[in-house]
Amino acid sequence: MIPQRTLDHSIKCSGIGLHSGKKIQLFLHPAAANEGITFVRSDVGVTIPANAKHVCDTRLCTTLGKDGITVSTVEHLLSALAGLGIDNARIEVDGPEVPVMDGSAAPFVFLIQCAGIRELNCAKKILRVLKRVEIVDGDKRCALYPSAGFKISYLLDYNHPLLKERRVSIDFSRQAYTREISRARTFGFLHEIEQLQKAGLALGGSLENAIVLDKYRVINEGGLRYEDECVRHKILDTLGDLSLAGLPIAGAFEGERTGHKTNHQLVSALLADAEAWCIEEASLPTHVNGQIAGDEVLSPA
Repeated sequence: MIPQRTLDHSIKCSGIGLHSGKKIQLFLHPAAANEGITFVRSDVGVTIPANAKHVCDTRLCTTLGKDGITVSTVEHLLSALAGLGIDNARIEVDGPEVPVMDGSAAPFVFLIQCAGIRELNCAKKILRVLKRVEIVDGDKRCALYPSAGFKISYLLDYNHPLLKERRVSIDFSRQAYTREISRARTFGFLHEIEQLQKAGLALGGSLENAIVLDKYRVINEGGLRYEDECVRHKILDTLGDLSLAGLPIAGAFEGERTGHKTNHQLVSALLADAEAWCIEEASLPTHVNGQIAGDEVLSPA
């Protein structure tokens, strides 16, 4: 039996919200077997399950909502939890979004590793993809199809000299999430960030928490963490969005030019087709998101 995982003890951090620019406190707490991942807005006392039914907005980030209360920018933290194989956790925030930290999942991975990981006396369950499910929206396309393990392949294709037809494929049964994906930061174009901030959005965005590109180059002083960091961040986001299926996925994902909206549409389409999936107990680590990823301990940056 492969056991479910939770945190060993509670831990907290604080950071700036990407869109509000306000300081947010975040607490990660252990949770019992089969509770899954939940977000708690401690400032208003509302609990929001981290599943596709509660996705209420996918513009710029993934936002969950319940009873008119939302929590946004959840994808990087969800990616870290999925990458480290955490099945159950309670996430408490005192504001409307998860802090952006450095724009990657690495600070959340470090936080989880500091809290420790505890195995529970209950079998881990997985959602196995049984047939191909696909979403097409113009030149955007994404699909899930059967595979023994969990794989993500992504094609990034922007009209920019550094982001033209860049593809990365990751097999999470063989490649460690912490090393290959978790440090990849979110990215944006200088002119778009300026427009967003004039509109009262991305108020917390800076060179400290995002890769920023002008027409020709990366303007961050330290450059890139990976040669293909922007594509890897798309994989990071995708893993977080796919975790909203509610269970680790055994299957393969292919994406071309897609984002949070199409990821959500794909998960919803998969769950809506009862013949496209089944739930079973995990029998091999290769069937589970990020099961091997906890071997490497990250620094907070």
